[in-house]
Amino acid sequence: MSQQAISALKFWSVKKVALLALLIAPLGVAQEPLLPMNSLSPQAALELAQTSMASCRSAGYQVAVAVVDRMGVTQVMLRDRYAGPHTPDTAARKAWTAVSFRNDTLTLSRNTQAGSEQSGARMKANPER
Repeated sequence: MSQQAISALKFWSVKKVALLALLIAPLGVAQEPLLPMNSLSPQAALELAQTSMASCRSAGYQVAVAVVDRMGVTQVMLRDRYAGPHTPDTAARKAWTAVSFRNDTLTLSRNTQAGSEQSGARMKANPER
C-alpha cells in the first residue's frame, strides 16, 4: 500500500469518527440532568399497609407488613401484636426482593418453584447460620 493510500485511509477514518461525534453530541446535550420519579406518599403507603394487615387478620393470620419504595427502602412497617419477632425483617426482605425482581411476591413464588428455570433464585438453607 502506498504512503498516499495510507494517509487517505487515516484521513477518512478520522473524518468518520469526527462526523459520528458531531452527530451524537447533540443527543447528550438534549437530555435532562434530572428525571422525575413517582413515589407513594407516606399516607398512601400507610393505608396500603393497614389494608393488607386487616386482610390478613380477617383470614386469621398475625403478620408484619412492609411497604417499600421503588428502591426497596422501607416506607412503612406494621407488626401485628402476636406476629413473631422475625416477621418485620422477613416482610421487609420479601418486599425488597419483589422490587429487585420487579414482580409481585405471588408471581415470584410461582416462578421460582422447584424444577422451574428460575428456581435458582431461591436461597438455600445455610447450615452455618
